[in-house]
Amino acid sequence: MHSQILLQVSDFLQVCVALVSRQAARAIILWAVYLLAPAASGKMGGFHRRRFGRPPEFMTKLNADRFQLANAVRALSMDAVERAASGHPGMPMGMADIVEVLFNDYHKHNPANPDWWDRDRFVVSNGHGSMLLYSVLHLSGYDLPMKELENFRQLHSATPGHPEFADTPGVETTTGPLGQGLANAVGMALAEKLLAARFNTDEHTVIDHRTWVFAGDGCLMEGISHEACSLAGTFGLGKLVVFYDDNQISIDGDTDGWFTDNTPARFRAYGWRVIEDVDGHSPEAISAAIDQAIAADDRPVLICCKTTIGFGAPNKAGTADVHGAALGEKEIAAARKQLGWPHEPFVIPDHIRAGWDARERGAETERRWQKVWKAYSSANPALARELEERMNGGLPADFDSLADDVLAHMQADDSTVATRKASEMSLEAFGPHLPALIGGSADLSGSNNTRWSGSVDARENPREGNYIYYGVREFGMTAIVNGLHLHGGFIAYSGTFLVFSDYARNAVRMSALIPAGTIHVYTHDSIGLGEDGPTHQPVEHLTSLRLIPGLSVWRPADKVETAAAWAAAIARRDKPTALVLTRQGLPHQPRSSAQLDLIRRGGYVLAEPADGPIDVLIMASGSEVGLAVEAAASLAEEGVGARVVSMPNPDLFLAQDERYRNEVLPTDVTARVAVEAGVSLYWHQFVGNCGQIIGIDRFGASAPAADLFREFGFSTKAVIEAARKTLAETA
Repeated sequence: MHSQILLQVSDFLQVCVALVSRQAARAIILWAVYLLAPAASGKMGGFHRRRFGRPPEFMTKLNADRFQLANAVRALSMDAVERAASGHPGMPMGMADIVEVLFNDYHKHNPANPDWWDRDRFVVSNGHGSMLLYSVLHLSGYDLPMKELENFRQLHSATPGHPEFADTPGVETTTGPLGQGLANAVGMALAEKLLAARFNTDEHTVIDHRTWVFAGDGCLMEGISHEACSLAGTFGLGKLVVFYDDNQISIDGDTDGWFTDNTPARFRAYGWRVIEDVDGHSPEAISAAIDQAIAADDRPVLICCKTTIGFGAPNKAGTADVHGAALGEKEIAAARKQLGWPHEPFVIPDHIRAGWDARERGAETERRWQKVWKAYSSANPALARELEERMNGGLPADFDSLADDVLAHMQADDSTVATRKASEMSLEAFGPHLPALIGGSADLSGSNNTRWSGSVDARENPREGNYIYYGVREFGMTAIVNGLHLHGGFIAYSGTFLVFSDYARNAVRMSALIPAGTIHVYTHDSIGLGEDGPTHQPVEHLTSLRLIPGLSVWRPADKVETAAAWAAAIARRDKPTALVLTRQGLPHQPRSSAQLDLIRRGGYVLAEPADGPIDVLIMASGSEVGLAVEAAASLAEEGVGARVVSMPNPDLFLAQDERYRNEVLPTDVTARVAVEAGVSLYWHQFVGNCGQIIGIDRFGASAPAADLFREFGFSTKAVIEAARKTLAETA
């Protein structure tokens, strides 16, 4: 009690100093609110006090004019864009007041430790306004020196044109494609809710943070915002707060011509709380809105902020001219005069810098959390170990041994199963050992086989939940899964039909660009799905996914290769994986223990001639591997030695050392055949000029799978004929 009184006296003295500034009246009001706030509320006059009992941080900063604090962001943004002759100054200038209030009064973070588990997450979904984010990270004390801001949009700088997760400390996700940052944030908020439910106890709260999002008109026009925000409302993600930058301007001009939605009504229909008509240039109005937003944690909140794009630019503010181009020297000079900012480019006065500096209070906030964590770990050692392992992205120490056992068990079972079913079998094998595993499907759980016996509905049971019913939301699902990974604590996978990866494609691409170690499960991988016809039969999709840099694409031939693919995907925590699986059953393939180990190399010798030389190489993936094996056996009866190479992951095979590649595909064997039920283009690199490819370069048809394979030339006979042809051409 005495220490609490001393703390209040200390804060009162600081406020007295502030009385000499232009903020005097505001200081008195805030202090009165502080004294009247009930201590048990966990808030201070409605301000985000957290459990640490500290007064709002801005109480120590009232010697700096808030408007000038915001102007630091405006100045840095317009100067960096001007120097780069490229960028988007309008959004940072328009949202500067909002970010100033958020970072200085509410945002829980420690610039010295951007990876602190219980930090608030801040996502700039309207990522073209990246200079706003870089400015506040620099000003608040992150390891982002001024020289990096001066090198905005330059090669190898830490300030790329749009925020990139791997480049800049404090950037929570890669944004730019509008709406995806918002969807990532839904995943982050969902992660916080599930982890809090599992790990917090009545005595100790170790997971308790918010996800703040800046989003613009473009984000809300994109369809992904509907998918993600609808699900956020369904899950009641009460720690998610979105600031909508309602400036009514996009690249083409005034949005009245193309965006006339009743946005507040739309979000209320999702189940969100909505705070309308907030003056985005009034610190008092912004603070009041945030206070209202965090007063309850039952639903996500949309704060609709009325702003002027390019605020402070006297001739261009409020127009599309300021959205995506440098202001020009004359307009910047005029803006400096109008804003009362006389300082040279990239010069921040000491008192402004001191007003933004969050290093000391951030370190203190984390120190207080560390004390809670220490007590929690002592009282709950098992839970603490699990949380620590999960947040650090670790796997069980015996995971490699577990994977070997799973593959051996699968190899001992010679049953014929679809690889989508084999995927479920793999989940049954790995799932009990991976508490971080969380999956879901876009309304195709039974078809994708993404549920296993240990799956628990995360909405009905957040504490034990590890399965999400996403509904028909492929794009939103994939971006949310990226957010789950980025938050930490989860190995996240999603599921849909391969043909619907088109809906999700940009989020799949972003999972590789971020990069995020997510797992995309795609079933019904070819014309083999049968009667649903060409609308559902993927043809170009497999090759299309292989073109995404950094995405590891597996198309396994049987249950063993499926288990190997899952083991590789789980272990690949820093980059994404796609598992491409069949609807129809596939025959089991015999293998030695040495061959089991070679699956992880992406391509390996599955079958060899019994004796004699290798005359022809037959390569295949997935459902066509069985055809290749049958064809090789028939060719052997003709005295032709055929080696069968299974290629569950050709790109991974290409990443192996040259010696291994040449051992599998000897360069002196030029008679080659590739077989895959997809477009043929990808396989030319393997077969050369004289090789043969059996693929499908047109859309499918509606018929039973067996009829379709015959119709499109996928048969043992066709493989044999192709082998004969390439042998003749290379003789």
